[in-house]
Amino acid sequence: MKTTIRNIQQQKERGEPIVMLTAYDYTSAKLAAHAGVDLLLVGDSLGMVIQGYETTLPVTLDDIIYHTRAVVRGAPATLVVADMPFMTYQVSPEQALTNAGRVMQESGAQAVKLEGGQAMAETVRRLVEVGIPVMGHIGLTPQSVNQLGGWRVQGRNPAEAERLIADALALEAAGAFGIVLELVPIELAAAITARLTIPTIGIGAGPHCDGQVQVFHDIIGLFEDFQPKHARRYAEAGAVIRQAVGQYAADVRGGVFPNDSNASHLSPELASLYAPIPGDVLVAA
Repeated sequence: MKTTIRNIQQQKERGEPIVMLTAYDYTSAKLAAHAGVDLLLVGDSLGMVIQGYETTLPVTLDDIIYHTRAVVRGAPATLVVADMPFMTYQVSPEQALTNAGRVMQESGAQAVKLEGGQAMAETVRRLVEVGIPVMGHIGLTPQSVNQLGGWRVQGRNPAEAERLIADALALEAAGAFGIVLELVPIELAAAITARLTIPTIGIGAGPHCDGQVQVFHDIIGLFEDFQPKHARRYAEAGAVIRQAVGQYAADVRGGVFPNDSNASHLSPELASLYAPIPGDVLVAA
């Protein structure tokens, strides 16, 4: 049975932790779904993790749609949320409606996520009114990294803390079905979570959120450019892959791979027609 936003909201009501993970392709989505995650996020973090950019800003709507299609195919029973990229929803609610509608229609996602609090409430309300489920995102909002002055914790002073609480309440009132809290102090994340009837999903926001989200590549040690403080590595897949590829290269160069077990043969009768004749010279292509 396919997971729905109602299932996610019921997890909060039952006090059952929600597990969310990013996925950017069919293979990772299938692995994550089989492992039992509740939601998959096709995050615009793919700009950094998959495309090699320094920020999420270069990611396009076409990029998100392409990757979301693959994720939906890999995890057809899992709730898939697609990020709205930078400047695809900030201009106006109508722009957001057009682009979010395209994401839903062309990718198969069941919801979209957008960054911002009170300033985005009208946009969230408009999307929800026409049947597009929306997940909010406050705290560190990566699309605003230049304005925020880098990747830093948000809400450490009273003014920022009160603003984030107001942001969360505004998103809930606008109809968001959940909110990501990124790089928010533990105590503030707990206070926001207690005030809301919708789930909070933390990333670098401590254990008191209703759920957690991490980047697939971070938790398995596949993205080695840096290791975020908020992530825990559960495997060292990067090291395993380097060793495996290195062994493959050594086997090819040493004539160990491939061998008969990795190929097929002609029948003896047909093979005899192509047997090398002594003195033949093979010319390299």
